[in-house]
Amino acid sequence: MSISPIIFLKNVDSIYEGESRPTIKDINLKIRRGEFVYIIGPNASGKTTLLETINGLVRAIRGQIRVFGLDLKKNSQKIRKNIAYMLQTWDIEPDEPFLVKDIVMMGRSGKLGTFINPRKQDWELVKDCLEIVGMLRHYKKPIGKLSGGEQQKVFLARALAQDADILMLDEPFSNLDTDSRSMVLDILRNYKQRKNATILVVSHFLSDVSFQIDFIDRIVIMQEGRIIMDGSPDEVLQSEEYICLKTNRS
Repeated sequence: MSISPIIFLKNVDSIYEGESRPTIKDINLKIRRGEFVYIIGPNASGKTTLLETINGLVRAIRGQIRVFGLDLKKNSQKIRKNIAYMLQTWDIEPDEPFLVKDIVMMGRSGKLGTFINPRKQDWELVKDCLEIVGMLRHYKKPIGKLSGGEQQKVFLARALAQDADILMLDEPFSNLDTDSRSMVLDILRNYKQRKNATILVVSHFLSDVSFQIDFIDRIVIMQEGRIIMDGSPDEVLQSEEYICLKTNRS
């Protein structure tokens, strides 16, 4: 018996408001529950747009999208509550007053609902997530006083606090040193195993995780808004598409 994919896109084009041409084109993608998928490609290849399209943040103008078996157009809010999306950049000013604990608690808003005060167990979960990423000591510190790498870990904690079945991360290894990258991959591995979660990571290249490539189930290469390669790490690393991407980056 075949199992329906948790994420399904068929012949999808999507476009940002105010633009005249689609940013991603003719996207066909099936992702099963529990897969770890790494999406790579050069700048402006459509990687972030793909995540935002799956999350219902960018409008699809053609094709079919189903997430959790639901039509995205009809169920976008319901779907989004069970997707944790970690953005690439946040443009945080040094005098930003929000405390680390409150930033992470924002990840619980979808579970709590509107105007519902966090419970004791929600604050305990926030502490647990900050401890997982090594940032509990900054619990009551303003987010603007942290370094870029520290802020990155706080926003990872916020995504973990959502306790979602799909975790999407855009450049989660930026601003992190090698030890921190290894720590983040261990966190994602544990999260995936604990929840049988589906994880999508966007990055320019594989250098961030080359030391733990065996953790990845699939690699998707994007270029000029299209998927040009989709396969296992062994298949992709030996492909002409990957060799060309690697050569052009050098």
